[in-house]
Amino acid sequence: MRGAMQDNEAKTADPRSLSDADWFARLEEIGDEAGYFQWLGRNHAAFFLDESPTLIVTFETVASIRQGQPGQLPLGYHVAKGRGWSHLCLIARTETWYRDPAVFAYFDRLVDDAFFEDFDRVVFWGNGMAGYAAAAFSVTAPDATVILGAPQATLDPRIAGWDPRYSEMRRTCFTDRYGFAPDMTEGAGPVYVIFDPEQNLDAMHAALFARPHVTLLPCRNLGRDVGEALDHMRILPSVLAAAATGAFDERLFRTFYRARRNYRPYLRNLLARLDQDGRALLAALLCRNVIGRLDAPKFKTRLEQLESQLAAAGERLPPLHPR
Repeated sequence: MRGAMQDNEAKTADPRSLSDADWFARLEEIGDEAGYFQWLGRNHAAFFLDESPTLIVTFETVASIRQGQPGQLPLGYHVAKGRGWSHLCLIARTETWYRDPAVFAYFDRLVDDAFFEDFDRVVFWGNGMAGYAAAAFSVTAPDATVILGAPQATLDPRIAGWDPRYSEMRRTCFTDRYGFAPDMTEGAGPVYVIFDPEQNLDAMHAALFARPHVTLLPCRNLGRDVGEALDHMRILPSVLAAAATGAFDERLFRTFYRARRNYRPYLRNLLARLDQDGRALLAALLCRNVIGRLDAPKFKTRLEQLESQLAAAGERLPPLHPR
């Protein structure tokens, strides 16, 4: 008996040891204490933290929460809890794009209950598949600020037949309720779409969101998983918090985005692009800048190669200016 109690205590202390069923049970306990937890059919759940008239709404997946977030709690929970804000998280167990009648019915009930009218500020966030959903369901919360990471506009093959990545979703209906995500943002407040223009398919989806109330935020060389990159740069919570206080705009985002100077995947992507374009001098300058700030042996090795290449071509790097 004592051994069983110790096993349960260990599981509580380390959420990584939990099965998905036990993990959801843990979320349900937290939700019951702080707001509510509700299953929406078999593949989705709603987790609500009721704290204040500021609300962060996030669309997340079991994988993104369990693999990427501290304590295996939703990103939005971490942003909201420490600030005394409310949080609503729509959790998908798999890649469903949230196209589920149970999810539709849930948002219908929120509208019928005037749920969003109880909040002074509402922010919607989602990335990729979840970005599609954040845009699509933002129609239920007029004037909300909507921030999207590389969202799909639709997977309807008549509109996005050029995107071959999600063939398993071709039979899913994207033309009925909450369907074409860009149209669903028409009643929102400011909408921001963050994407890498080097990712052609993501850029094409982003272009479908172009509206007077939408600000496109291209982030070259950031990569395909925009949400993960912003989170690993540790700026995504700041972005959502700024939006929740009404301070977020393109200028502030660019200030936050300076963190890419120390984000190694971005630096590697940038170097690969310069190498691909044959811009040896710029690539060497990048490597020199990086190794001057970070412990980056691969960039040091590449700099030595580039210096030899430049010397063979009769070029050399300009001298460093003394600080």
